[in-house]
Amino acid sequence: MATFSYKGRTNRGDSIEGNISAANADAVAAQLFNSGITPIDITEQAEKSADIKLSNLFGEKVGLDELILFSRQMYTLMKSGVPITRSITSLAESSNNVALHNALLTLVEELESGRELSTAMAQYPKIFSTLYVSMIQVGENTGRLDEAFLQISEYLALDKDTRDRIKAALRYPVIVLVAIAGAIAIINLFVIPAFAKVYSGLNAELPWATKILIATSNFMVANWPFLLAGIIMTFVGITMYVRTDEGRYKWHKYKLRIPVVGSIINRSLLARFSRSFAMATRAGVPLIQTMTVVARAVDNDFISERVLQMRNGVERGDTLTRTAAATGLFTPLVIQMMSVGEETGAVDDLLQEVAEYYEREVDYDLKNLSAAIEPILIVAIGIMVFILALGVFLPMWDLAGAYKGR
Repeated sequence: MATFSYKGRTNRGDSIEGNISAANADAVAAQLFNSGITPIDITEQAEKSADIKLSNLFGEKVGLDELILFSRQMYTLMKSGVPITRSITSLAESSNNVALHNALLTLVEELESGRELSTAMAQYPKIFSTLYVSMIQVGENTGRLDEAFLQISEYLALDKDTRDRIKAALRYPVIVLVAIAGAIAIINLFVIPAFAKVYSGLNAELPWATKILIATSNFMVANWPFLLAGIIMTFVGITMYVRTDEGRYKWHKYKLRIPVVGSIINRSLLARFSRSFAMATRAGVPLIQTMTVVARAVDNDFISERVLQMRNGVERGDTLTRTAAATGLFTPLVIQMMSVGEETGAVDDLLQEVAEYYEREVDYDLKNLSAAIEPILIVAIGIMVFILALGVFLPMWDLAGAYKGR
C-alpha cells in the first residue's frame, strides 16, 4: 500500500487536506467520496515510500515504548467503538517507526482479506511476541479485544520499567570500568614511556614495580595495533557465538551467576515469568499453552528450558508446585504460595503475588546496588594507583642513589 496526499472539499464547501494509505488513487477517491469529501487533487508520496524502503535495509526495530503506545491507543480507539481496521490504519499513518508502519499496513490488508488479527500479528514475531499474539487471540475468542490490549500495555509498561531500572543501576559501574580501562591504556602508551626515558639514563637498578610497568608499557607501545585488532576480533567472535543457540544458552546461564548483579537479573526474570503466567491464565489461555508461551516470554534460554520442563511434568500429570520445585529456580516461600494457589484454585492470583514479591526484592536490591559495587570499584582503583605510584615514584625517592650508580 502506498501513501497519498489529497486535497478536497466537504459538503459545506470547506477545504480539507491530509494523507491516506491505499492501494491506488482510485481507492483513495472512493474512500473520500464515502466520507462525504469531494477530491480535488490526489498525489502519491513517492519520496516517503522510497524512505521507507531505504530504512528497511537498516532493519529498524520496534521498541517497547512504541509497542506500549500502540497497545494503549488501540484500547482507547476500540473502547470508543472505532472499527479495528480504521483504528490500525490511523495508527499506521501517525507512526514514525518505519517497521511498525509497514507491519500495521500489512495487518489492515490481512484483516480486509478475512484473517484474524492474531494470525496476522503472528507473521511479525520480532514485533509481536508469542505472548502478545496469544493474548490477542484470547481477546478475539472472548469478544474482549479492547481489554486484551489494555492488559498487554500494562504488562509491557511494568516490564519496561524493570528493565530501565536495571540498566540505570548497571550504568554507573560500567562507566567506571570503561574509564579505568581507558586510563590504563593512556598511562601505558603515553605517561610511562616519558618516565622510562628519564630512568634509562640513570644506569641504576630499578625497583621491580618499575620494571613491570616499563615492560608492560613497551609491549603495549610496540604491539598496540595487534592488541586493538585482537580486542575487536574477540568482541566480534563472542557476539557471533552468543547469537548461536549454544552460545546464547551458555551466556544466559552465566548471566544469572554474575556476582552481585546475577541475582537481581534472575529475580527480575522470575518476576516476568510469574506476571506473564498470571496474565495469560487469568485471560483464559489453556495451562499447557500458557507455559509454552511464557517460556518464550522470559527472554532467557536457561530459564525457558526450566519452564518447558515444568510444562512436560504437568503434561505427565504432575502438579505445578512439584514441577516448579524440581527446577530449583524458586525459593521455598514462592513454592508454598504456588501450592496454596493450586489448592484454592487461584493460581493466577497467587502468581501475581509472586511477581510482586520478586519485583519488591529487585527494587530493593537495585536501590542498594551502588552501595554494594562501590567498595569493589574503590579497591580496584586503589590497587591500580598503588602499583602506578610504586613504579613511577619509587625511583624518584632514591634519585641520589641512582646517580651514584652511574
